[in-house]
Amino acid sequence: MKKNVLVFGLIAGAIISLMMVVSTLWCYNDPNFKGNMVLGYAGMLAAFSFVFVGIKNFRDKYNNGVISFWKALKIGLLISLIAATVYVVIWLIDYYLFIPDFMDKYSAHMLKEAREAHPNPVTLQERLQEIEHFRELYKNPLWVIIITYSEVLPVGLAVTLISAMILKRRKGNDTSTMITHY
Repeated sequence: MKKNVLVFGLIAGAIISLMMVVSTLWCYNDPNFKGNMVLGYAGMLAAFSFVFVGIKNFRDKYNNGVISFWKALKIGLLISLIAATVYVVIWLIDYYLFIPDFMDKYSAHMLKEAREAHPNPVTLQERLQEIEHFRELYKNPLWVIIITYSEVLPVGLAVTLISAMILKRRKGNDTSTMITHY
């Protein structure tokens, strides 16, 4: 199980990290900070599809085609955690070594958008305080880690739950024999 979890977790982590680096550079080098949220989530889903593949691989190759919901959930959670950890580590390297001014640029962009979107001074002030609070959080590496995990781990958890529900199979519940009886 360990090898299976590690292999599929690293594959998912590599895919999601590559998508993150590309999209970050895309946004970082665009004066309007235009990104593509749909592309970002599509990349996450593509990466976390390896949770499904990893659970199925374990069930079919190492567990005689049988897996409980809880075992599938455990495997999926471990794959998701490895993938998310790879993502966090790559982001920390990217952020601290290559784009340490990212938060300054991003905050300036968010302030500009807030001023354009909120003509009401009270609403604008609330938004400005939120942006400044986020900027302050990002000065602490622990918060950078927590925020970065919170970007990807929920998607991995959702895919894990769905995959465990789809792939669970008890002994004697072979679908190929059910088809031949009809």
